Amino acid sequence: MFPVMSASARDALLTACAPLIWGSTYWVTSQWLPPDRPLTAAVWRVLPAGLLLLLWARQWPAAGQWRRVFGLAVLNIAVFQALLFVAAYRLPGGVAAILGATQPLLVLGWAWLLDGQRPAGAVTTAAVLGVAGMALLLNAPGAQWDTVGVLAAALGAASMACGSYLAGRWQGCQLPVLALTGWQLTLGGLCLAPLAWAWEPPLPALSLTQGLAYGYLSLFGALLAYVLWFRGIVRLPAVAVSSLSLLSPLSAAVIGALALGQWLHGWALAGWLLTLGSVLGVQRLSQRRRSRQ
Repeated sequence: MFPVMSASARDALLTACAPLIWGSTYWVTSQWLPPDRPLTAAVWRVLPAGLLLLLWARQWPAAGQWRRVFGLAVLNIAVFQALLFVAAYRLPGGVAAILGATQPLLVLGWAWLLDGQRPAGAVTTAAVLGVAGMALLLNAPGAQWDTVGVLAAALGAASMACGSYLAGRWQGCQLPVLALTGWQLTLGGLCLAPLAWAWEPPLPALSLTQGLAYGYLSLFGALLAYVLWFRGIVRLPAVAVSSLSLLSPLSAAVIGALALGQWLHGWALAGWLLTLGSVLGVQRLSQRRRSRQ
């Protein structure tokens, strides 16, 4: 007989699907989207998905929750998505999310600063190992530094860590997951739309392949992935959710190997395995601590 999966393990597994999907963003962006339009790509990714979810959920935030919902939309969607596509355009997939490995540490810092929750030593150690593992991935084939791309990746990680922590702290602003996700995607997309219109050239006539790429990023990379992600945020400890974000660069590295022949060797492969071990370690430690509490 197969062992019965616990509810928390099932929640972690479903949440992990989101960063696994996000790992394909770098490959799809670099291979199929029109170049030099990161804000436009972000708008087309999140706004249609958000509107579809709002049409389905048909629920408004309570009067006192609007500021929180808007703040989450700015942090989790507008700022993060813009910086994500800047990094995706300027860095190889294996490098673009390296500084995203700091997200678990940032979440631990927010919990300590705002709630007085001193991080457990074992969880902190596992999170630090995740950063070390991602640093080793710099040895991936074709890896290179780009100042703007690295800054975008770092600031994007900080924005997402803050937004994820606050979403859990505020318990999803008292909204069901579909409505919470829909409002964040819609408001974040509306914030990005005027910037894309003012700063970037209009899209050329899209080929079928480019249209399908935008559709994939919206339906899978935004609608499905963010529903799973925010579902996890309201069900799992914040540091456990943030550590799962490291699966995104791991997924990107696997896709780079299979689709582009960018196979990992030596220290890069060791870094990939170390990062995966860090993710599994944080999940195990978080579940144990939650069981004791």
